Amino acid sequence: MNFNFLSPVSDSVLAHSELLSQQTLGRKFKIHSEQHGMPDIDEVQLAIIGVKENRNDVNYIGAELNFDDIRKTLYSLFPGNWHTIIADLGDIEPGESAEDSYFALRTTVELLVEKKIIPIIIGGSQDLTYANYRAYDNLQPMVNIVNVDTNFDLGDTSLPIKNNSYFGKIILEEPYNLFNYSTIGYQTYFNSQEEIDLMERLYFEAYRLGEVSNNINSVEPVMRDAHIVTVDLKSVRAAEVGERLKFTPNGLDGKEICAITRYAGISNKVSSFGIYEYHYEPKDTITAMLLAQMIWYFIEGVNCRVKDDDFTNANNYLKYNVLIENEELIFFKSIKTGRWWIEIPFLANLNNKLKKHTLLPCTHEDYIAATEGKIPERWYKAYRKNNF
Repeated sequence: MNFNFLSPVSDSVLAHSELLSQQTLGRKFKIHSEQHGMPDIDEVQLAIIGVKENRNDVNYIGAELNFDDIRKTLYSLFPGNWHTIIADLGDIEPGESAEDSYFALRTTVELLVEKKIIPIIIGGSQDLTYANYRAYDNLQPMVNIVNVDTNFDLGDTSLPIKNNSYFGKIILEEPYNLFNYSTIGYQTYFNSQEEIDLMERLYFEAYRLGEVSNNINSVEPVMRDAHIVTVDLKSVRAAEVGERLKFTPNGLDGKEICAITRYAGISNKVSSFGIYEYHYEPKDTITAMLLAQMIWYFIEGVNCRVKDDDFTNANNYLKYNVLIENEELIFFKSIKTGRWWIEIPFLANLNNKLKKHTLLPCTHEDYIAATEGKIPERWYKAYRKNNF
């Protein structure tokens, strides 16, 4: 396969890895090195990629990126009881322009996803999510994105793309492949009322920081429906990260962000995962450790995936019908895992995006609420978007 855009993992990381226990991740990864070249990835299921592109950061002042500390920390961790084969394919260096870097990332992600390999992207600025999304143009017709962030990143789409406006470009630029967008952990005072209203009008989902912190399990069904998960490190509170990443005193703590990345890994649909807005600072061991643990938990989640959404065999699920006013809501519960789904009906006379009955992940609490006469908000938004 053609991975010409990727430069090898640095010799200093490899030398560090040589001193580690045989049981650590660094001794188990397949690694792209100067000496041995690109590893054979035929049996690989997850691939780590660094992208040293941050020129479209609104605060860019020429700072360079270096992911060696993250790699050294990740390599020194011990794996869980995992069955997946993992590769570190090295870094995409900055191109002549940011658009060149986008092209390199888009091409690389498309090759990996086509091969059923999940890319784990460590990035500079979060506008790289745009390139990640465009990698799906030839892969599937409709894509769901989940963004763990303080902001919606809609921005002013009349201006060139930036890390605070990339999502507006995703909505407005052809081809229109986006079906759903969810933001987890947003903080109201960082978003204009116009943006909040637009999210409502487009029937996108937004979960405030307080909601997420009070019930971290609410993230699971949202992740279960995602294809792309993008994490902005600014969503993590200042106390958890190094000096150059201190953005806000309020945010997700280390345990919460790791739980969220684990939910992303567990999702059978998630086929690419990115962590962005890393700002390199020498000897910033705390941020490197946080990123390493986030990646560890994502990999742990992938290793815990269970195929429980086959509803062709009635022995695999329980079905519940709930009448609310004129609506019949149909719930499914997996016998294997106990996870829940709700059916979004297809209306044949409308030019909708789904063209079939679609099952939307939900929670047991959604079912209980329906039995008490309350229509679940996720169902309502998906239903309206389907008929939009």
